[in-house]
Amino acid sequence: MELVALLIGAYFLGSVPVGVLVVRAHGKNIFEIGSGNIGATNVKRAIGTRGAVLVFLLDLLKGLAPALVARNLFPERQELWMAAGFAAVIGHTFSPFLKFKGGKGVSTALGMAIGSTPLVALIAFALFIVTLQVFRFVSLSSIIAVISTIPLCLALNQSPWVSVGYGFLTVYIIFKHRSNIARLRDGTESKFSWRSKPTDDDPGDGGQSLAVAVSPKPPSSAPGERKNLPSGDDLAS
Repeated sequence: MELVALLIGAYFLGSVPVGVLVVRAHGKNIFEIGSGNIGATNVKRAIGTRGAVLVFLLDLLKGLAPALVARNLFPERQELWMAAGFAAVIGHTFSPFLKFKGGKGVSTALGMAIGSTPLVALIAFALFIVTLQVFRFVSLSSIIAVISTIPLCLALNQSPWVSVGYGFLTVYIIFKHRSNIARLRDGTESKFSWRSKPTDDDPGDGGQSLAVAVSPKPPSSAPGERKNLPSGDDLAS
C-alpha cells in the first residue's frame, strides 16, 4: 500500500506544471510564447534566465523527491526508487492539469536518475554536455545521454531491474522526441546558443534549461499573430 500511495503521489507531484505557473506569476501565458512548451527553455524565452533556472530545478526536484522517499521506505529496493521517479516523469509528460499533455520529461528524468543511480546520472549528464558542445543539438544530446544509461548500468554492475528500468525510460524519452528525430533527419532541427534576455520570437530547440535555439529562423508572422514555431524543448522539462 505504501508503494501504491508513493507512485500516485509521485505522479501528481510530477504533473504540477511548474513552467506554466512561474510564467503566469509574471503575467504571461507560456503557451503563447516561443514554442509553447512548458519547459525551462521556453520559460527563459518568456521571462529570462532566473525563471528558467528556477523551473529547471523544480522540474528536476519533481523526479528527485519521490526517488529519495522511496529510498527511505524501501532501502534495499533500488528498482523502486527508480519507479517512483519514473512515475513523476509520466506525470510531467501527461499532466491532468494540462489535458494530459506536458513536457518531454528530461529534467524530471535527470532528478529520478540522481535519486536512484547518482553515478549513472553524473556520467550521462557529462556525456550530454560534451555532445551538446560538439553538435549543438540539445535533443540529440538528450537522446544520446539517455541511451548511454543502459551500458552504464551494466558497466557499473547496477541491478538488472534498474537496467530494465532505464531501457523503458530510453524508449519513453525517444518516443517523446520523435518530432525532433524527424527534424534531425531532415536537417531542420534548431541549434542553440546562450542568451541572457527573454524573447518571444525564438524557434523551439532541443531544450536544455538555458539553451535557446537560433537557427533556422522561422518565417515572420503578422503583427499580433503567434508564430507557428517548431517545438523542441526537451527539459520541460
